[in-house]
Amino acid sequence: MGKSALGRGLGALLGGAPPAPKQPPPTTATGPEPASAAAPVVDSRDRVERVALNRIRSSPFQPRKDFSQDALRELADSIKEQGIVQPLIVRDRGDAYELIAGERRWRAAQLLGLTEVPVIVREADDRAVLELALIENLQRENLNPIEEAQGYSQLIGQFQLTQEEAATKVGKSRAVVANAMRLLKLAPEIQAYVRDGRLSVGHAKVILGLTRAEEQKLAAEKVLKRSLNVRQTEDLVAHLQNRPAASHGGRAPLPMKDSHVAALEQKLHERLGTRVDLRYRQGKGAVQIHFYTDTDLERVLEILGVRLD
Repeated sequence: MGKSALGRGLGALLGGAPPAPKQPPPTTATGPEPASAAAPVVDSRDRVERVALNRIRSSPFQPRKDFSQDALRELADSIKEQGIVQPLIVRDRGDAYELIAGERRWRAAQLLGLTEVPVIVREADDRAVLELALIENLQRENLNPIEEAQGYSQLIGQFQLTQEEAATKVGKSRAVVANAMRLLKLAPEIQAYVRDGRLSVGHAKVILGLTRAEEQKLAAEKVLKRSLNVRQTEDLVAHLQNRPAASHGGRAPLPMKDSHVAALEQKLHERLGTRVDLRYRQGKGAVQIHFYTDTDLERVLEILGVRLD
């Protein structure tokens, strides 16, 4: 599903008027606002109101938890010079207004000490707000991997959706959603490492081969202390599982792979969320897919479309 198909069913929330003549995109502190089917559209018929800043509160459905203070200060400087170009989108909650979109602008306005901000009030249920927040943040790549996983988990758990249904809602494949949510099986300390960028998603997926939280934490600490790459982490995990590293098997290391083969191997790794070894020579070879638990095998088979009877 392409980005143009995202957010269907949210038309009333986002402003479902016929498209207006194309105008230059509004400018933010970080450059032009990215075009997005999920981005809140300001319809010319919308009524912009000015609301006291202290009457607006953050949404409990906002999947983004970490906001860069440096980026917020840059946005505040831009608002100080140009004002808030794009109104915040909110919904009326009786005694207050709850954000649907525009939390960065709301936080920057707080830094500036503004008393009022422009808003557009829309009607939206909880599911629509969560869908919009996920879509907007995912398209703009604002979420770290753990926030993304938690967003999918919240969408599925709160509204009783399947992974397939959740993936369709946010315009992702089911494999992407499933692989992201696997990160939530990591020990909390390791999730924090991924959230902070100290461990990559590649490292984290390898560490998931260890089922016990104590082993996961031991592996993560060794990876950080020794600055291990993903392949070295695979060897470490294999050692902790008391089995020889599959990359060597007691033999001399394999020669360096052709760059095209290595690139394809990496794509397979990303698609399946596990280590894949590709051997190729003159049109022949083999693909070796690694799994570390029965559950891991079932997940790989499901991605491949193989159903167990």
